[in-house]
Amino acid sequence: MSVFVEQQYSVCYFSGGETWTILSPIEQSIKRKIESVGTPLKDCEINIYRGVLTGFNDAFIISTEKRDEILANCQTEDEKMRSAEIIRPILRGRDIKRYGYKWAEKYLIATFPSRHYGIEQYPAIKNYLLTFGIERLEQTGKTHIINDEKVKARKKTNNKWFETQDCISYWDQKIVTIPIPLINENKFLSLCSY
Repeated sequence: MSVFVEQQYSVCYFSGGETWTILSPIEQSIKRKIESVGTPLKDCEINIYRGVLTGFNDAFIISTEKRDEILANCQTEDEKMRSAEIIRPILRGRDIKRYGYKWAEKYLIATFPSRHYGIEQYPAIKNYLLTFGIERLEQTGKTHIINDEKVKARKKTNNKWFETQDCISYWDQKIVTIPIPLINENKFLSLCSY
């Protein structure tokens, strides 16, 4: 144990009222670099009121396997490209930790109302969503009886059945990219509005 401690120790200096962290010299260097060029979220002029509301997460938040299945069901390369553009990786609140995140390999079918998508341009996504039943996806707030079972539609909105409930136009028109690379990929977490 003492050999390990001798090989792995790190000297950290703490001063006054600063928040302190215990990091290796390389980690300290990276932290200083990020802090010297980055802007903390608390200092960004954005307002994030809440996350995306789908009204039915079981349909709109999907696994990697389901994403791959939907894309495999596309009839043309053009449809596959269009569909891939609106099936976006998502970090949920439970995926975000104090100093990082653990991506659960979940995707959002991002059919935001403010983007005015036509579902006919995305047949594979349409067919997937319809497996949940249009009565469950419509945004009327009604209760339907299907096979002697009550099925409640999503809350009443002016949105179409295939759209999320979230109208992201209430966010500021800015994009903030957090420079934390996803593991082994050149992707970055972005908080954005369209």
